[in-house]
Amino acid sequence: MHDGPASQAAKTPRLPRLDPKFVPLAVTIALFLAMAGFGSFAYTGFFSLQVFLNLLIDNAFLCIVAVGMTFVILSGGIDLSVGSVIALTTMVSAWLVEQHGWSPALVIPLVLLMGTLFGAFMGVLIQRFRLQPFIVTLAGMFLARGLCYLISIDSISITNEFYSEAAQVRIPVTGDASLSIGALIAIVVVVLAVFVAHFTQFGRTVYAIGGNEHSAVLMGLPVRTTLVGVYTLSGFCSALAGVVFTFYMLSGYGLHAVGLELDAIAAVVIGGTLLSGGVGYVFGTLFGVLTLGIVQTLIMFDGTLSSWWTRIVIGALLFAFCLMQRVFETGRGRKP
Repeated sequence: MHDGPASQAAKTPRLPRLDPKFVPLAVTIALFLAMAGFGSFAYTGFFSLQVFLNLLIDNAFLCIVAVGMTFVILSGGIDLSVGSVIALTTMVSAWLVEQHGWSPALVIPLVLLMGTLFGAFMGVLIQRFRLQPFIVTLAGMFLARGLCYLISIDSISITNEFYSEAAQVRIPVTGDASLSIGALIAIVVVVLAVFVAHFTQFGRTVYAIGGNEHSAVLMGLPVRTTLVGVYTLSGFCSALAGVVFTFYMLSGYGLHAVGLELDAIAAVVIGGTLLSGGVGYVFGTLFGVLTLGIVQTLIMFDGTLSSWWTRIVIGALLFAFCLMQRVFETGRGRKP
């Protein structure tokens, strides 16, 4: 007796299907690997460990900021103040160290606390008064940038020995390849953020708020404190990125990191986090940052293209990923 078609279909092994929520992350990783492969074949000297480590070294501060931005966007919010907080951190650091002779051991914790409180203040305004995150963080952007110019309208160079040595230190990886202190800090931040996002109540609540805030409230989750917490975390990450940026630039200036908030949002979106919230991964944000970095590196290795092509390519990628997000959200909405 032969088995019927239904029986035969049941016996046919099925290939595992990729969960749709992993599709943006998979596309980002595939895109990064494709560009890395293209560069390795097209340009001599591109395929080396140090070139890839330089992607993180040169974008360490962006990576740190983007991690904080990931939590904000996962909760369904936005933070436009991050670039200005970086600039304010560099200005306060340079002003206290160079003009008042403060020790970096006091200045660094102080600016980290300053950034954290700044983020917490915006979080309280957003949560307590139900204000739009876009408007509140836009006001924070103007406020932080304006405070920079109250300190000085000119750049303040940092000649302190600690900052100079921190900028030059290289941590051996293998052979001649090495990492900077800023890159190491960025790696630690990513690892800690992955743990917080996926293995703590705070992280689970952030995802729940981004998915449906009303449902999260009905489930008894600490929505209020978590909403304040994501902006507090973003403020801390911005200040930490400012410290790393100070090592990188060895100066404080009110025009530092202009537009960096847009790069951070781009990295988060390209990394697969939905702008509507609730879906995304910190690990994806890391690849988003590396993708922005490798675009710039490819253009630099080419040597014939203007640096503005970096913005053009990033803009095209953002359009593509926004369209993909829209398709993904439509697909989720059609599910029973």
